[in-house]
Amino acid sequence: MTENVKINRGLKGIYFERSGVSHIDGAKGELSYRGYSIHDLATKSTFEEVCYLLIHGELPTTAELAAFDATLKADRELPDQVYDIIRATKDGHPMDVLRTAVSALAALEADSQTTGPDAFLANGLRLTSQVPMIIAAHEHIRNGRDPVPADKTLSHAANWLWMLKGEKPSEDAAKLADVDFILHAEHGANASSFAARVTIGTDTNLHGGIVTALSTLAGPAHGGAAEDVMKM
Repeated sequence: MTENVKINRGLKGIYFERSGVSHIDGAKGELSYRGYSIHDLATKSTFEEVCYLLIHGELPTTAELAAFDATLKADRELPDQVYDIIRATKDGHPMDVLRTAVSALAALEADSQTTGPDAFLANGLRLTSQVPMIIAAHEHIRNGRDPVPADKTLSHAANWLWMLKGEKPSEDAAKLADVDFILHAEHGANASSFAARVTIGTDTNLHGGIVTALSTLAGPAHGGAAEDVMKM
């Protein structure tokens, strides 16, 4: 006799974790990080402060923020081989190029193979600084230009615009990018974060989990949906 099994496609109706990192109430249009309203964070904080909040559970002191920011800025480096890989794959979809570059970093940086809380934090911060570099470099290379080196004096958002455009952004432009990063920093257990958790659950390194997340995010039913909206 065949057993009746209920299939919950796409994990619909399934709860696999409780999280204190973020809370979303779609019906009320509410989003909070660690108990802080996204409206307050977007208007009163910076992306760097929000990153610290998401990781450590509390907003940083002045000294903590300075040390955290210094780490992010120091991590604005990419191996030369990554630029070679971007050149070799420049005609590919940006998500494919990004995923390939992150995967390459796992092979090029010895520290990427270390696992555990401290290693995941260090590798996560480094990737936070490196991913914008990869995206900006691809934009320049696929258009026949040389990549713009990172500026370690600028904020995360301002540096992103500098690398992308090749000119220092206005204060308003930098603030707009900063707010955009804050709004997208954490959205709970979506498809890509779930996929990453499955991969990390096998005790692999953080880069492996991020590659999985990027592959899932690229799908037209997830992050790719936003790309379709932009094309309309």
